[in-house]
Amino acid sequence: MSLLELTDVNGYYGNSHVLFDLDLAVDRNEVIALLGRNGAGKTTTLRTVTGTIPRRQGGLTFDGTDISHDSVDEISNRGIKLVPEERRVFPTLTVHENMQVARDMTSGTEPRPVEEMYEIFPVLDELRENRGRNLSGGEQQMLSVARALIQSPDLLLLDEPTEGLAPVIVDDLYDVLSEVVEQDVTVLITEQNVDFALDLAERAYIIDKGSNAWDGTVAELEQRADLLDEYLSVGAVE
Repeated sequence: MSLLELTDVNGYYGNSHVLFDLDLAVDRNEVIALLGRNGAGKTTTLRTVTGTIPRRQGGLTFDGTDISHDSVDEISNRGIKLVPEERRVFPTLTVHENMQVARDMTSGTEPRPVEEMYEIFPVLDELRENRGRNLSGGEQQMLSVARALIQSPDLLLLDEPTEGLAPVIVDDLYDVLSEVVEQDVTVLITEQNVDFALDLAERAYIIDKGSNAWDGTVAELEQRADLLDEYLSVGAVE
């Protein structure tokens, strides 16, 4: 049984139909890349999982339980944590305070120690007294991931984690996330940087205009330059 399963899911913003009979499954301890052009429906899919999309229809189960009618808080308390593209760190709080607030807000699971996050993210250890607004984009991204991890998620959703980051910072973030996924954390990642996502993932889904276009293993996708060119407008993965 999959940890997360979407079956024939349709999503709406007002009267706008944005997801069309979408199917997706994530097994426990698996890393899945959700790929597609800008506007393909990747972020909308994550919002559907977290319950923040206003209207959704179809099957949505987590750990065998129907969550299609759960509230945002109920879904979060089940152990699904989102690291949004816009990061949303508290700008006036220090790094340490940001993580402590996330830990104090944890419900449904036993939070991890703040000091453990400093071991995973040593750059944050050096910045623990810096306020969120004074961090670089990469530092904010790492803090955002740490805030999610401290809540002991069963499923971590990463929405475009490399967006707007310099290449050297992307490399640092990859090193950190590689360590994270080795800790048996189940991850669903959306990402425009195809190489970054596929280096982390085991399987991939491609969606186009809110619908399934392809799914399979990363090894299979790496051999399909035609798919990458058609749906992602990139060349073959090296």
